Amino acid sequence: MSNIVLQLSSEIQNEIKTYYATSTVERNAPGVIFAAKLPDTAITIYKSGKVMFQGIGAKREASRWGEVKEKNPVQNPNPNAINAKGDKLPENFATMSVIGSDETGTGDYFGPVTVAAVYVPKDKIELIYEIGVKDSKMLNDTLMTRMAPDIMNICPHSILTLRNEKYNQLQAKGYSQGKIKAMLHNQALKNVLSKIAPKKPDYILIDQFAERNIYYNHLKNEKEIVRENVLFSTKAEQLHSAVAAASILARYAFLREMDRLSKIVGTELQKGASGKVDEMAANIWLKHGEETLRSMAKWHFANTDKARHLIEKKRK
Repeated sequence: MSNIVLQLSSEIQNEIKTYYATSTVERNAPGVIFAAKLPDTAITIYKSGKVMFQGIGAKREASRWGEVKEKNPVQNPNPNAINAKGDKLPENFATMSVIGSDETGTGDYFGPVTVAAVYVPKDKIELIYEIGVKDSKMLNDTLMTRMAPDIMNICPHSILTLRNEKYNQLQAKGYSQGKIKAMLHNQALKNVLSKIAPKKPDYILIDQFAERNIYYNHLKNEKEIVRENVLFSTKAEQLHSAVAAASILARYAFLREMDRLSKIVGTELQKGASGKVDEMAANIWLKHGEETLRSMAKWHFANTDKARHLIEKKRK
């Protein structure tokens, strides 16, 4: 099935809505503002301004509204050139059907740990690249926030958000951050496998934060552990679009939770774990109390003690 994505102006979008008005269908997917279904083509307009044409007649319909450029073939990244460490990947790995998983928020004092897993079948790889998916380090938060609904509409996925209250409870029980991340990755992968069953991916690629034996040791007490065709690699976002997509969804979930927490204290929370974070933590502690700060921070980070010292200085 052909997939074409065009970035179109609001004026042309309105023309599309009028043109396909008699073929309108309901679509409740994130970010969708209009959808129509022809016998051989589905047309979807997103808040981001992207218009997706899917089906046998995609090129015909897309050509009515904009220039349809020839697609560049998907390039197969070379792990050696990327200098990635981990498992050796099969030849042409980037063109295979893969579930990728990644996480974010682990180095931030404020906010949750989020993990996402995304299944990108081989027939959707070009489409994922067309909507702009690439290594999240090459994208800003605004772009990722706009892109996430498109990914969620196209690909089976799972997003897990571990809020700070639960994170602090697990950490107080002796769970390392590595164990917490392994548990979240395993659960996200199980969720996606369940969604695509009875289909199976060619492989699963985890953005490596721990070596294989350490990762599975973290999971030794879990009832169900995903092991089949699982690969680990650093820089995995550059090795398959599934991990790049997962990284974007994880960041999207992190930013949404940060927005929620920011509204509670009436100021935009600082990301990272810098001296500015120490100052902000001290101010929140003084103004809103310890429990409020605990509810939005990773309490075992050194920032907590630094904020405590800043408060003591202010009180002298």
